[in-house]
Amino acid sequence: MNQHLVNQYKQLGLSEEVIAFGAKIEEELKPRFEKIDAIAEMNQLKVLHAMQKNRVSAECFNQSSGYGYNDMGRDTLEQVYADTFKGEDALVRPQITCGTHALALALMSNLRPGDELLSPVGKPYDTLEEVIGIRPSKGSLAEYGITYAQVDLLPDGGFNWDGIKNAINDKTRLVTIQRSKGYATRPTLSVDRIGELITFIKNIKPDIICMVDNCYGEFVEEKEPLEVGADMIVGSLIKNPGGGLAPIGGYICGKKECVENAAYRLTSPGLGKEVGASLGIIQSFYQGFFLAPTVTAGALKGAIFAANIYEKLGYKVVPNSTESRHDIIQAVEFGDRDAMCAFCEGIQAAAPVDSYVTPEPWAMPGYDSDVIMAAGAFVQGSSIELSADGPVKEPYAVYFQGGLTWYHAKLGILMSLQKLYERKLVNIEEI
Repeated sequence: MNQHLVNQYKQLGLSEEVIAFGAKIEEELKPRFEKIDAIAEMNQLKVLHAMQKNRVSAECFNQSSGYGYNDMGRDTLEQVYADTFKGEDALVRPQITCGTHALALALMSNLRPGDELLSPVGKPYDTLEEVIGIRPSKGSLAEYGITYAQVDLLPDGGFNWDGIKNAINDKTRLVTIQRSKGYATRPTLSVDRIGELITFIKNIKPDIICMVDNCYGEFVEEKEPLEVGADMIVGSLIKNPGGGLAPIGGYICGKKECVENAAYRLTSPGLGKEVGASLGIIQSFYQGFFLAPTVTAGALKGAIFAANIYEKLGYKVVPNSTESRHDIIQAVEFGDRDAMCAFCEGIQAAAPVDSYVTPEPWAMPGYDSDVIMAAGAFVQGSSIELSADGPVKEPYAVYFQGGLTWYHAKLGILMSLQKLYERKLVNIEEI
């Protein structure tokens, strides 16, 4: 490595031992990184084509306020999303506050009292528990007479086909498929595996709505779940598709009826997609979506780099160092509270914002245990930016994601290793 570059890393607090350890692993990963760049190129062209097809113009960036009637930029952007993700329609709004809100909106608008929601991939992400009513909460689906059924994955991460078939009944209206692992150490689902699951479900009951929680998965592969039979995909703009520029927002994309139902729930019956001002932030939505394929590629490289470093140090990592990737999240099981916290301190120390802050576990809303979160981001809570978090409980697993550039993701991982190395929690000299 160039000595000037080494000196720059040392100025940021890295030791020569950690720099050398990381450089060796990075060299081994270059062929794999080339494949990631090829997927990013494909997805970049896909987004560009959708923008050109829909005649995106400077007028699309104009601010709307009040009711937001005839907001050309908003309506054009939704068609860009629909064309990119291969849906009939899309709802892309700053009024959707986060990924959990987008998922709740999609569920509550497409389920009715007496319906049943089925998860064939085990327990959903923690923040959905109160939406569904697994944990009692005001306004949950359970309060509206919507029941919930769950089929866990098999110990090897495979689908329990018999269990799913037995769980589907006359009341089953919607199936929710979480692509990413959430706070679990199960495999992330590839688009092809999601397609297999949807085909199986539709063969049993064709009118079931199949919704995919697409958070953290956009642009990781060449295909998206709508291309393999999903009726809806749902996500957050402060994750992959916002490209680090969107300051808020979420999307729902898919079948026109599903999206229309969501629009009427977001605003009001009779209003739907016709209202909802873009409030001067629409340009960041366009530009973020344009950059999203390359930003996602950088985050993906960071996840693979982390897996290779920490697996070599003897920790369980999910996915492992050689597995194919279907989202940007990397889980590392430390089995030790101090190591978990040191990792998060390193990620925070590498941030461009609040780098001087020490993350501490706290009772984060929507979770049943304390959570530690490292997130020195330009957009609060953005998980396409460099971040790491996890519930502070056994097996003390931390979930790393993001990095607006590969170089920043790389620094974050090296800084996390530095913190563990300084506290003698790892020994890199013997590897």
